[in-house]
Amino acid sequence: MMREWSPERIEALLAEDVPHGDLTTHLLGIGAQPGRMRFQMRRPGVVCGIEAAAQLVRAAGGVAQVRAATGTRVDAGDLLLEASGPAGALHQAWKVAQTLVEYLSGIATATAAIVDAARAVAPDVAVVTTRKTFPGNKAAMIAAIRAGGAEPHRLGLSETLLVFPEHRAFLADPAAAIARLRRLAPEKRVVVEVDTVEGARAILPAGPDILQCEKMTPADIAAVVAAVAEAGSPALVAAAGGVNAGNAADYARAGAHILVSSAPYWAAPADVKVTLEPA
Repeated sequence: MMREWSPERIEALLAEDVPHGDLTTHLLGIGAQPGRMRFQMRRPGVVCGIEAAAQLVRAAGGVAQVRAATGTRVDAGDLLLEASGPAGALHQAWKVAQTLVEYLSGIATATAAIVDAARAVAPDVAVVTTRKTFPGNKAAMIAAIRAGGAEPHRLGLSETLLVFPEHRAFLADPAAAIARLRRLAPEKRVVVEVDTVEGARAILPAGPDILQCEKMTPADIAAVVAAVAEAGSPALVAAAGGVNAGNAADYARAGAHILVSSAPYWAAPADVKVTLEPA
């Protein structure tokens, strides 16, 4: 289930769309009439954000019941939410709530497609997503990928050690730098990004915990996995850059222990049907 959003955040979303009331509903004089609203998924998918949609309805002055919680896999036509109350309240919450559920459910559904494809081949493979969330919306997007069965790769720069080539450009001795990281942050794993099989082989003697292989092919990943085994290293191999539902199985089959993807964040929104009518 998705964590409840703060009242301030909910009010801000409503205020953005309805800063001075709903002019059409007000001038039609229908705002006080009792109404009901239903959210249904038009195609199969994974639900996310429906609890926040219910909060939006309640904040606008209606009553809402969640029928399919965040993380639920639903079929076309399945009921996600039912709401009732004054027509004015339902109209105010309608589009903000619908759009929120569509975007987040789209991310959750795309995430689940990657997870399903990868784990059909390698049940223990980890599927994680990058920190390339839309600025200001990290919490919601992380909730969406978790609803789809993935976990965040990095929540930000403050809690993980990931040495990019752009870091190594400033280092005279990468092996000494990795040793420094182990000494100063012994509780952290050291991840090193490489973009060629040769680069992976070259960094292995420095003892990285994880080799993050950027934009390599599945064949390259298989070669890195073999190089790690040949070196007797315990390092894990992560495939990153371009990983999606269409190739996740290939990367998992190549032996990657971790699949790192940004693809869910660019997913098309889910299609949520909203019915709003007199009670």
